Amino acid sequence: MPEAKKADAEISAYAKTFQDQLTSMQKELETKYKAYEAGVKSMTDAMRDVKEKELTDLQSRIQSTQQSAEEKVSQKRQDLLKPITEKADKAIQDVAKEKGYSFILDASSGALVYATSADNIIKDVKTKLGIKDDVPKAGGK
Repeated sequence: MPEAKKADAEISAYAKTFQDQLTSMQKELETKYKAYEAGVKSMTDAMRDVKEKELTDLQSRIQSTQQSAEEKVSQKRQDLLKPITEKADKAIQDVAKEKGYSFILDASSGALVYATSADNIIKDVKTKLGIKDDVPKAGGK
């Protein structure tokens, strides 16, 4: 479907903005770490503590940004693909009804993608197993 290709391209571009940001943050961390390593021997304890906290904070921000990016990209993917999936599902159901199919399986996964309610055998199976439906009596008793 052309919509899916467009959505994939949009998702990739969206993800790339986060990846660029993360790459920049990682380079900043590397630069600061190299500077820390180069000067650690001449730093006072207080200065070393400040620099170490700065590195730790930056590492935490990178992790937080990465997690947030993954969540946002996942949500974007869901938002963009949902209407496409719904359109495909509707087309499958329409074709199944037009052609008189009782059920349709997805060959790639074996998943059932369409079935008529007439093919639901749960009541027959329950009867065969001697299971009675618990239907509440009138008056709630």
